[in-house]
Amino acid sequence: MVASITTTIAWIVLIVVTLGWAVYGLASIRQGRREAGAEIRLAANRKPYYDDDELEGRKLERTQLLGVAFLAVITIVLPLYWILEPGRQSGAEKMWEHQFEGWGGRLFASTADGGYNCAGCHGGMNGAGGAAAYSVADPTTGEVKAVDWKAPAVNTIFYRFSESEVRFILQYGRPFSPMSPWGLEGGGPLNSQQLQTLLDYMHSIQVPREDCAVQGADARSCEGGHLPKEMQDAIQAEAERLVEAGTYATVGEALFNLDLAGGGYSCARCHTKGWSYGEPQITGGGAFGPNLTGGSAVRQFPNQSDMIAFIKGGSEYGKRYGAQGQGSGRMPAFGAMLTDEQITAIVEYVRGL
Repeated sequence: MVASITTTIAWIVLIVVTLGWAVYGLASIRQGRREAGAEIRLAANRKPYYDDDELEGRKLERTQLLGVAFLAVITIVLPLYWILEPGRQSGAEKMWEHQFEGWGGRLFASTADGGYNCAGCHGGMNGAGGAAAYSVADPTTGEVKAVDWKAPAVNTIFYRFSESEVRFILQYGRPFSPMSPWGLEGGGPLNSQQLQTLLDYMHSIQVPREDCAVQGADARSCEGGHLPKEMQDAIQAEAERLVEAGTYATVGEALFNLDLAGGGYSCARCHTKGWSYGEPQITGGGAFGPNLTGGSAVRQFPNQSDMIAFIKGGSEYGKRYGAQGQGSGRMPAFGAMLTDEQITAIVEYVRGL
C-alpha cells in the first residue's frame, strides 16, 4: 500500500516537472521568435538591466521567495522519501515475488498449457497430488509394464523439506521414479533462474499453516506451525477407518501406509518397494529409503525419543543422527504434518517390524 502511494506521488511529481519544462520551453521559443530582428537592441549586454529600486525590491523578494519554496520542498521531500523508502522496497520485492510466481506457474502448468507438466503429475495447478504414467520392469522376468505412479502433493512440500532440499530434488530428480531431473546440472532443461521461479510458485500454493508466527517460513523453523487441524483430523479419521475395516492392525501401521486422497503422506512411499504404483512388496523392506525391518530401526535408534525427534525434524545434510547415522537430507520432516501422537504411533509400529 505504502509502495503504491510512493509510486503515485513520484509519477505526479514527474508529470508536473515535465509539463513545467514543456511550458517553459514553449514560452522561450515564442519569446525568441518575437524578438527576432532586434538582436542589437535586445542583446543582453546592450539592454538596460533592473534599476536599484527594483533589483533590491521585488526582484530580490521573488528570488528569496523562490529559494524558501525550494528549501521547503527539500525539507519535506527528503524526510518523506526516507520514511517511504522501506515501503517502496518492500513493495518492489513483493512485485517481483508475484512476477516470479507467475513465471513459475507457467513452467508448472500442464503440457497442453505450454508448461513442463508438473501439474499433469502432481494434481493440477494446486499441486494436491496425482499420478504419473510410468513403466517398471520385473526384476525376475524382465517384463516391462505400464503403471500409474502416485505423485506426491507439492502444496505441502515446504512442510517437509527446506527450499535447498526441494531445489536439489528439482535439479537431480528422484532415481527409479517418474521424477526426472529438471535442472541443467542434472541433465534437465531448466536453468537456475527458472528453478527459482518454480520454487516461488510452489511457495505460493502451500497450504497455509496454523499457529505459525511467521507465514512462509520453513516449516521446521516455524515455531508451532503445523498442518491445519481439519487436515490432521482427516488423516487420523482415515487411519482409524482402515483399522476398523481390518486393512491394518494398528493406527501406526495405517499411518505408515496411508495415502490420503493422493496426498503422498505415506512413509511406505520411500520405505516399501512397489507402494508407489500399487504393488507393495515387503512393508518397510526398503526402496528409496532404508530397510526398516529386522529391528534395524531399534539398532539405529536405541532410544525411542531420538527416533521421534528424527522423524519430526527430518535429516539434515551431514548432520549425525541415531547410532552413527549421517544425514543425507532425503528424509523429510513430518513434525509440521502430523501430530505428536500420530508420529509416536508410527514409531511404535516401525520399531516392531
